[in-house]
Amino acid sequence: MLVLSRQRDESIMIGDTIVVTIVDIRGDKVRLGINAPSEIPVHRQEVYEAIQRENMRASRLDPADTQDIGKFTDVARTNGQQNAPEGPGHA
Repeated sequence: MLVLSRQRDESIMIGDTIVVTIVDIRGDKVRLGINAPSEIPVHRQEVYEAIQRENMRASRLDPADTQDIGKFTDVARTNGQQNAPEGPGHA
């Protein structure tokens, strides 16, 4: 782990596109400003861990949860055929 000392309004660069700035220091709390491209997610660690737990929970699919999927796709297919235009030139 790289450990740096910074004062208020000083920044560090991560790569070419991420800037972390010390915005405020109050007692034992430091406020950081993080400027990063929108395609790079930035989360507090506890939020990131909660997202990871939820993703893991969602990825564990119970086979019982999928037993009726065929019924829905059959209904969708049937409804699509019933509502399909009957030939060229229909609006």
